[in-house]
Amino acid sequence: MNRFPLCVATLLLGLLLPSGLTLAVPILNDPNGFEGLPWESTLTEGDQFTKVEEAGRLLSYELKAGHPTLGTIPVEVLRYTTFDGKFGRVLVRYQGKDTHEQILAYLQTQYGPLDRTPGQITVGPIRVYAWHGFDTEITLRYESRIERGVIFFESRILREKLSEGNSGTVF
Repeated sequence: MNRFPLCVATLLLGLLLPSGLTLAVPILNDPNGFEGLPWESTLTEGDQFTKVEEAGRLLSYELKAGHPTLGTIPVEVLRYTTFDGKFGRVLVRYQGKDTHEQILAYLQTQYGPLDRTPGQITVGPIRVYAWHGFDTEITLRYESRIERGVIFFESRILREKLSEGNSGTVF
């Protein structure tokens, strides 16, 4: 049996994936939403939210008052997204190594500690951390070279409903 193609494929895969990925850990207490706002609830433009983007059935909102924060940590962007009027995703963007360390500590306090077993710790310029619950999935991607992070808090149920009729990149 010729093992050369398998070795080449493995080598190429290793070169193409420069980031260190960590395996997802289970969410200890699934919030079934984001900071007290349940998944699939209705968001509308009004006193609390302002619409910032409309892309067909997707609407994105930001908070009207104050600067965006995750817990008490200042962030650059905090964007809430609905699909057909149902709340299903929050996007958080932030900058800086100190902010990243604070956010990572906050997420572990809220959703559970990361697996620090050797081989599970992320290394490399792009780091990905994930927490999975029954209703909620949280994915943090941090690029250490530019000290920039993005976090997605998502409704797993709504995302599954959306993927039934659409490509995986829609929501």
